[in-house]
Amino acid sequence: MAKFIYRMQNILDIKYKLEDQAKTQVALARQKLEEEMNVLHELRERKKDYEEQLRGNIVTKLNILTIRELESGIEILKDKISVQKKEVEKARKRYEAAMDNLKNLMIERKTHEKLKENKFEEFVKEINDEENKTTDELVSFKYNN
Repeated sequence: MAKFIYRMQNILDIKYKLEDQAKTQVALARQKLEEEMNVLHELRERKKDYEEQLRGNIVTKLNILTIRELESGIEILKDKISVQKKEVEKARKRYEAAMDNLKNLMIERKTHEKLKENKFEEFVKEINDEENKTTDELVSFKYNN
């Protein structure tokens, strides 16, 4: 019996490997995005704590030095939060780019799988046609004899 051999199997194998690599890149990009978002969240929490301390110091005691330090700390945290927002956006864009790449690679892989299925169906049809032809020849040979 004939054996089905897909001529472009090596290309399909490469597509599988590229897709696996893209999945890894997506996971890494997602992890980096989450890390950046956590840093942003921590900065915002620290800023809230400073603001609460500032309010408490203004209400209870008028220690100018402490109040200025807290105000300075809040301004520094505002700058850090601004920078961190940009980092989060960069990480988000890298994640989206990795997802787009993965989607494209999956489409390519599925296309090659579909081509392989079509070739296999053609192969099966050819085998069936050959069997039918052989059967017809046997029947006609027996009928003629």
